Amino acid sequence: MRVRTTTSGRPRPPTRDSGWWALLFLLPAAAGLVIFEIWPTFQTIYFSFTSWGAFGGHVWSGLENYRTLIADSDIVHAIVNTAIISVISLLAVPLSAIVAALLSLPGMRGVTVYRTLYFLPVVTLPAAVALTWKYLFNGDYGLINWLLSKIGVDGPHWLSNPATAIFAISIVGVWGSIGYNMVIFLSGIRGIPTDYYEAAELDGAGRLAQFFHITVPLLTPSIFFVTVITVINSLQAFDLIYLMVGQQSPAIERTETLVYLFYQRGFAEHDGGYAAAIGVLLLLATLILTAAQFRLQRRWVHYG
Repeated sequence: MRVRTTTSGRPRPPTRDSGWWALLFLLPAAAGLVIFEIWPTFQTIYFSFTSWGAFGGHVWSGLENYRTLIADSDIVHAIVNTAIISVISLLAVPLSAIVAALLSLPGMRGVTVYRTLYFLPVVTLPAAVALTWKYLFNGDYGLINWLLSKIGVDGPHWLSNPATAIFAISIVGVWGSIGYNMVIFLSGIRGIPTDYYEAAELDGAGRLAQFFHITVPLLTPSIFFVTVITVINSLQAFDLIYLMVGQQSPAIERTETLVYLFYQRGFAEHDGGYAAAIGVLLLLATLILTAAQFRLQRRWVHYG
């Protein structure tokens, strides 16, 4: 496309009409956002004030679903389980930073291979990940218990034991998010000027001191972004629980999250109004936690 120029050969400044071209290119993305994100959100809020029949259809019920929500003990269990998974999932943040720092060391060989291996869980289907780890955690013939037996430890039935199931699920979540976080941290580390490390090395600082006093402070914007994404993803935990634990497991009560309870009430019990109320609760929890993280980031995130 030819750029219009003035008689002096300089490009003309953008005119008022050029803004329409920007809006035209933004229209597909904006339409997708409205149709698939914003409009369903408002629909969910509306449906949370309705009661649904087993064969569809809904009538206005006011705050009835929210009254039931407050008195429902399953909601309390789901909130606790979701909080446990979210806290454990945050372990992926420091682990990913350490892995990225190690892969960024000068002279490190096979970086491309390691990076590919760590990133594979991100592009692997959740069903394949869940079935693989379900086999590894099997209490009778799983690889993990077999390895534990070699050192004299009798491993439990990880996924059917209410005391260990949620931790097994969380471990898989941490393992699956390291690859994505690592890519973000690698990009952040590459943006740190090498002069800082050279000056620190001249002052006698070792690798560990450089990591905590240079890499981590200058990586805090990336750490903040990854932390926000990790919390949001952990609040939406469902597929691993559904595929690894199952509805008939004795550990399901200790592992069901808000999203799993949303699925159970909405699709198994066909109570769409109550499921929508759970969805609104999850939306509020996500907004509150995200807002709190943005407020607290002023104290520890360093830009520039």
